[in-house]
Amino acid sequence: MIKVITLLTRKPGMSREAFIEHYETHHRKIGEKYLAGFATKYQRRYLQSAGLRDQEGDDPPFDVLMEIWYPDQDALNGAMAVLSTDEAQAEIAADEERLFDRDLIRSYTVEEYESEMLAAEVGT
Repeated sequence: MIKVITLLTRKPGMSREAFIEHYETHHRKIGEKYLAGFATKYQRRYLQSAGLRDQEGDDPPFDVLMEIWYPDQDALNGAMAVLSTDEAQAEIAADEERLFDRDLIRSYTVEEYESEMLAAEVGT
C-alpha cells in the first residue's frame, strides 16, 4: 500500500466554511473522477487548532491534509498518467485557482508505523 499526502492551504480571504463547502461539493468530485480505478481511498482531514499548549487561536499552517491510498506502485503510476493529461490538468488547475494558494501545495509519500496500545483499565 502506498499513501500520498498533500498539504493544502485555502486562498487568502476565503473562509474556512466556504473552503470546505467548495472542496466537498465540487473539488472532491474532480479528484474522484480521475482517481477512480486507481486509488483505494481518498480522504480529506480539515484542520483546526486543538487549543493545546500555547497555540490557542493559532491558525494551522495549512487547512486540509488530503490522503490518497494506492494498492501498489502500478496503480499510483496509472493515476499519475491520467492526472497529467492535458484534460485533467486543465480541469484540476482551474478549480485549484478558485480554492487553493497553489504556491503552498506540498505532496509526500508516507511510511507509517503504528503502535499497539494497551487498553486502559477502568477504575485504576
